[in-house]
Amino acid sequence: MLKIMLKDREGRLLHEAQTPGEELALVVDREYEAGDTYVIEGAKYVKVQMDVTLQSATVYAPNSVMHWTVPFGADRDAYAPFAFAGKRHLIRVWAKRASEEMHVVSRNSHDLRGDTDFFPHATANIETRGESCFAARNVIDGVHMNHGHGEWPYQSWGIGTREDAQLRIDFGRRVAVKGVRVLLRADFPHDAWFKAVTVRDDEGKETRLELVKTDAWQDFPLDTVTGSLVVDNLEKADDPSPFPSLRGIEVLGCET
Repeated sequence: MLKIMLKDREGRLLHEAQTPGEELALVVDREYEAGDTYVIEGAKYVKVQMDVTLQSATVYAPNSVMHWTVPFGADRDAYAPFAFAGKRHLIRVWAKRASEEMHVVSRNSHDLRGDTDFFPHATANIETRGESCFAARNVIDGVHMNHGHGEWPYQSWGIGTREDAQLRIDFGRRVAVKGVRVLLRADFPHDAWFKAVTVRDDEGKETRLELVKTDAWQDFPLDTVTGSLVVDNLEKADDPSPFPSLRGIEVLGCET
């Protein structure tokens, strides 16, 4: 049974819908309040669209339960100004099957900061000034505008000049990885750029990626089976700007 529930910050049930089928929608006539959380039950692989401004995303929920708290306050800076606004909201969910076809296994437009029970999920040991427009989740959100910096649609992962900056993408299960793509933030001359980064799988196998100054995607082969990838050893190019940043990371692979 596929089910959607909306609960307030106290856990009180506000709206719900369910179906024995594979597609479900819920209309909510209510202005969101801080702490409002959707709970989706019934499938490990689900395609979700929690707001009409968000691209749909296929996510993996190991326990067949996904909790998604509506971004509020400063956390909305990485989303369109009209996201989650108004008195009517449409939420759509589809139950999916594991795909053995090659696809981007890292993309998740619905990733949230902090702990989550659905994947892919991006975290980092630094996010510039703790601001959502420089959060780790921004590199996997599917928005790839890289000729600016700051609020939507120019959100990115900012390292705050930290030399030991590290980003991690968790897939929630082991996937077969065949390649990785990197998109630099290219707001030159405000930005510097990384001339190399290291990618490491969950068994410690390292691959060094040599980058160039460009606003285009840079593609690299990568052959591993892993539950996560870590990006670190970010080597800044010799540039007067102190602000190198990553705009996007796409991991190409499939289910094992």
